[in-house]
Amino acid sequence: MALHATVLKEEAVAALSIDPNGFYVDATFGRGGHTSLLLAQLGSGGRVLVLDRDPEAVAVAREISEQDSRLTAEHAAFSQLGELVRKHNAEGAVNGVLFDLGVSSPQLDDPDRGFSFMKDGPLDMRMDNEGGVSAEEWIHSASESEIADVLKRFGEEKFAKRMAAAIVRERASSRIETTGRLADIVKAAHPAWERDKHPATRAFQAIRIHINKEFEEIESGLDQALAALAPGGRLVAISFHSLEDRIVKRFIDKQAKGDQFPKGLPITADQLQPRLLKVGKAVKPSAAEIELNPRARSAVMRVAEKLS
Repeated sequence: MALHATVLKEEAVAALSIDPNGFYVDATFGRGGHTSLLLAQLGSGGRVLVLDRDPEAVAVAREISEQDSRLTAEHAAFSQLGELVRKHNAEGAVNGVLFDLGVSSPQLDDPDRGFSFMKDGPLDMRMDNEGGVSAEEWIHSASESEIADVLKRFGEEKFAKRMAAAIVRERASSRIETTGRLADIVKAAHPAWERDKHPATRAFQAIRIHINKEFEEIESGLDQALAALAPGGRLVAISFHSLEDRIVKRFIDKQAKGDQFPKGLPITADQLQPRLLKVGKAVKPSAAEIELNPRARSAVMRVAEKLS
């Protein structure tokens, strides 16, 4: 099994403000780093519902659940959070929800999953590799303009049009089936390499986000988490790049401001009905954690508490 260093492990669990008999949702189990610490702080009456889109992660979670009845594992995406909380009779009674966004180290480090340009493997990139459209299938079905739009929107890639044109040109001659070939095509189309950043970084990120519908899942999951939380319950989200963090920040800001009214109306603060209270400032990993785990360097954690 690939090693997985859990980012902001202690900080995230502390931010949940644990009630030993509470009900918690770890919406991204991964390999159980946050969950294991959470379980260690719960009493016999506490419960943890864990979700993951990755069948391999769910298999690990179910092994743990066989030894610890406080843990329930579900093979599910963020957008199913509300449905599963209702299934477990906890709607409006959840004490905390934790989102650890992005792709996990085991996924990145396994060439067969097709997430990384660093190791050649099948061009897959699906978080749930038991269904859905793979990156290879999408690359060969999408139009040049769609590919360019995805690279620009989800990767903030300045040379999206050049890369899209190169992909379409190359796929016409032979099928693009591996991460190595796609990385080479993108690299050759990139005219201005950045220091310490592979020229395919943004393109791979964009394609992964698109085929997994990651941003739609985050937005849906945040909405459903808010509905699931009890008053005083905590929402904790760890992001790994600016686009993810922007979604989380905007969601918390919007819910902390409350209802939107036309300008000029004589509305008092209590009439705005804010639903969340920001808790502290954004938290980033310590220098010591980044030294031990360089993948932690871009992490940002935001915390909010449900008001009512």
